[in-house]
Amino acid sequence: MDHFNYQGGILHAEDVPLTRIAEAVGTPVYVYAAATLRRHFGLFQEALAWAPGHLIAFAVKANSNLAVLKLLADMGAGMDVVSGGEYARAKAAGVPGERIVFSGVGKTREEMAAALRGGIRQFNVESEPELAALSEVAVSLGVTAPVAMRVNPDVDARTHAKISTGKAENKFGIPLARAVEVYAEAARLPGIEVVGVDMHIGSQLTDLDPYRQAYARMARLTRELRAEGHDIRRLDMGGGLGIPYRRDNNAPPLPIEWGQVIREAVADLGCEIEVEPGRNIAGNAGVLLSRVIWVKRGEGRDFLILDAAMNDLIRPAMYDAHHDIVPVREPEVVAPLAPFDVVGPVCETGDTFARGAPLPEMDEGDLVAFRSAGAYGAVMASEYNSRPLVPEVLVDGDHFAVIRARPSVDEMLARDSIPEWL
Repeated sequence: MDHFNYQGGILHAEDVPLTRIAEAVGTPVYVYAAATLRRHFGLFQEALAWAPGHLIAFAVKANSNLAVLKLLADMGAGMDVVSGGEYARAKAAGVPGERIVFSGVGKTREEMAAALRGGIRQFNVESEPELAALSEVAVSLGVTAPVAMRVNPDVDARTHAKISTGKAENKFGIPLARAVEVYAEAARLPGIEVVGVDMHIGSQLTDLDPYRQAYARMARLTRELRAEGHDIRRLDMGGGLGIPYRRDNNAPPLPIEWGQVIREAVADLGCEIEVEPGRNIAGNAGVLLSRVIWVKRGEGRDFLILDAAMNDLIRPAMYDAHHDIVPVREPEVVAPLAPFDVVGPVCETGDTFARGAPLPEMDEGDLVAFRSAGAYGAVMASEYNSRPLVPEVLVDGDHFAVIRARPSVDEMLARDSIPEWL
């Protein structure tokens, strides 16, 4: 569910017409609905209501805007971060260290130190070299680092190859077969406190069976580790639950269904439960609003050339991802549809959002919206072709605010410098 619907023939974000935002901010622009963010976070709260100790740690990599993070933090969300920059964003949004989980395969010593100084719930450690380095950093600061080892269960998430993380050939985590050995090493290291087990098998999962497989292995490992004397009191179940990018397809499982899978697998262990949703909270809470530059009649196909490009929304070019593209002005029910290749202005053939998308006849200046663009949209944007970064807007009821401004070309150029000797 989202809060982008037609009212009076115009697509609205909650009670704000997207035409008003386009006039005030320009296009392209990302628009987020606060009501959707709140509703989706609430669904995860309901899904884990059975677990007396739990943390819903929003995956900051999905949408790192400070306003979005603060909105979720005010509802009690923790944050799952994968870099020092994301850690700083979580802190700047008012999230206390005890609600921040630090994941990622390439944590630097500097990032470890910053998190230990600023407060951290736990590090999800992904390798033995990382574990040794974390021990050294913690000892040098005179503190103890709480850790959960990320264990790779070798489970196929049945998702896109580029976002599958739980198979043996993926770079993430410690092989399940070596987990007991690595936990024993963690227990011997100074400055390290073993607190839990972490698993994350991928993103955009639309089937609950891979979770069942992974969590069954997680439960067995937890019992084995406890038998070895480890105080396993937290289970980080990862995230990755998919969203419906196509309105005409069957919807993926709901958070309540995922929560039941978790309950069936590990509730009897009495551990605190942590989950790290990102896309499922933010994805359908946002659209990318764009304007038609030209309608180009080609040889055997027609092109809709937009002012949004692959540098603004990279998912179609990178993952062959689908986003429903809809006109902001509601078409007549009987309006005929025609196939358009929807493309951007960047000098790449890969700057193509859709081929043969069924749309009503469009004119220069018309507005369109890319649905389900609230996750992995603005965060992955770049300034390729020297196009300024796309701005972001947050809507709440009948009002809106710019939460990241579009930089001017002069501001973009000012970040470069020419050496005196040139």
